[in-house]
Amino acid sequence: MGDLPRARRRVVHNHPGNLRRARLRGMSSRFLTLADVTEVLNISAAQAYALVRSGELPAIQIGGRAQWRVEASELEAYIERMYAQTRARIDAE
Repeated sequence: MGDLPRARRRVVHNHPGNLRRARLRGMSSRFLTLADVTEVLNISAAQAYALVRSGELPAIQIGGRAQWRVEASELEAYIERMYAQTRARIDAE
């Protein structure tokens, strides 16, 4: 991975499959910011905000400015649900 351009290394590092491995190694925080969620899912900030506001992706608000935090395990559960929904939709076709 050392020979990849810096931007590419960042994308590889934040791949959803790596989230679980990083957490198991103890290198990842329990809670993620919405910016972290946007990087992991490769979505816009508005899409991440909509996911938490709708309750589709459970999150908490903390601090004086009520900033959103998503527990890493909740993000993993969301990703698994999306895989299951996608499989069900494909199987139904």
